[in-house]
Amino acid sequence: MLGKTGAEPRAGDQEEGLILAVETSCDETAAAVVEGGTRIRSNIVSSQVAIHRRFGGVVPEVASRGHVEQITAVMAAALEDAGVHPRDLAAVAVTYGPGLVGALLVGLMAAKTFAWVHGLPLIGVHHIVGHLFAHRLAGGPEPPWLALVVSGGHTELIYIPNDHTFEVLGRTRDDAAGEAFDKTARALGLPYPGGPQIDALASSGDPERYAFPRSWLEEESLDFSFSGLKTAVLNLLNDARQRGDGVRPEDVAASFQAAVVEVLVEKTVRAVRRYPGVPVVVAGGVAANSALRREMDRRAEEEGFLWSAPPLALCTDNAAMIAAAAWPRLSRGWFHGMDLNARANLGLEAWAAGDGVAAFPPDDPPDGRRRN
Repeated sequence: MLGKTGAEPRAGDQEEGLILAVETSCDETAAAVVEGGTRIRSNIVSSQVAIHRRFGGVVPEVASRGHVEQITAVMAAALEDAGVHPRDLAAVAVTYGPGLVGALLVGLMAAKTFAWVHGLPLIGVHHIVGHLFAHRLAGGPEPPWLALVVSGGHTELIYIPNDHTFEVLGRTRDDAAGEAFDKTARALGLPYPGGPQIDALASSGDPERYAFPRSWLEEESLDFSFSGLKTAVLNLLNDARQRGDGVRPEDVAASFQAAVVEVLVEKTVRAVRRYPGVPVVVAGGVAANSALRREMDRRAEEEGFLWSAPPLALCTDNAAMIAAAAWPRLSRGWFHGMDLNARANLGLEAWAAGDGVAAFPPDDPPDGRRRN
């Protein structure tokens, strides 16, 4: 049962459906209050980018300490900005995976403590499902839809026939697209985070200057692979350095970006052809990339499909998207217990099937389970 170590949790006014959500999966400490799964009442994000820039990337231990320092103030600010008292809430939602386990634990412990103290249901959310639902906060399409998720840790094509089902059509077999952006940026001497830096630098470069490889894998596969592309960029830079030749960083950035974007968009188009008439949503931090958006516009017009992406502020990690993803679980009556633990490698399929769900309606159990 929920709240094993405290009072039996109560659900607040589910018609209004105010959810306090917490997100600490990487280097952003975030909390938000969202009404009805779509209306943002507050969305507070405390970024650690300036701290991790000194190290050239996210340092897990540093990220965890930063969350510890900020989480209480961020949650309080989310409630204050929303003009909401804990008694007004219907539930508390929190990311419990995938992500950096130490970072996840900070947010999870804060959310569980808040839920326990105020007798509220707890909803554990998969981080990628948060990105999938971010577009709902900006009036995005209802199911069914296709999603291209592109971030620092994930690159996946997913078919969503309804709010509770996620069919993974393809995923990266090695580096995520955002990871390739960050590593290429570092090789070019650009600061962290690398994605926006590559995008800006590429705007004045020649995307055809270097013929970097595109990995298409098997003919019918919708999987991705970016390790070969990353290696090709590193080899180009190392060879040029050894020969004493100069390279224009702008051209390297533009050529690299063009290779990534071509593969991402072409694989998405192939998925669209399998599900004609289904709109596409591009989500995750790389969804902010200007070249990706331009190419999606071009191919959507050419192929005759609709696509959208969340506003730029909702592409990167935030807690409003976690609340949006929790809304179907609140409506369904699926809640986690106070024994919920962080899962660094939480699978999307496992979460969708009800991983760790401890309280549920007798006629709608996870994985076919029934109450005794």
